[in-house]
Amino acid sequence: MKFLILGYTPSNSWDAATADTPTEDALAAFAAYQEFEAELRASGEFVSTEGLGHPALSTTVRKADGSIVITDGPFAELKEVLASFAVIEVSGLDRAKDIVARMVEMLGEPMEIRPIMGDDFA
Repeated sequence: MKFLILGYTPSNSWDAATADTPTEDALAAFAAYQEFEAELRASGEFVSTEGLGHPALSTTVRKADGSIVITDGPFAELKEVLASFAVIEVSGLDRAKDIVARMVEMLGEPMEIRPIMGDDFA
């Protein structure tokens, strides 16, 4: 089964002005995560992962009153914002929970596990 892992960060700790200059703590956490990612690649459970740009750089497109409206900024202002995502392919939800628990321990920020709809859900 494939799962989408959504990584969140508190919006007030992610300053757009300093988003391109991570702290020493963040660099250490990223290094630990890269080692873990290598484990997942070796086990065949890793599919992909990407960090996302600052929410201030996002664009929202929506349908309103019969037309398409494009606005700068995220869909909604939240206390936590989506910062990254990963896709894993594992035996089931229990294995996904084990993997994500290790990710949260390394990175220190909340994550959400979402099953990816596919043949398993048909």
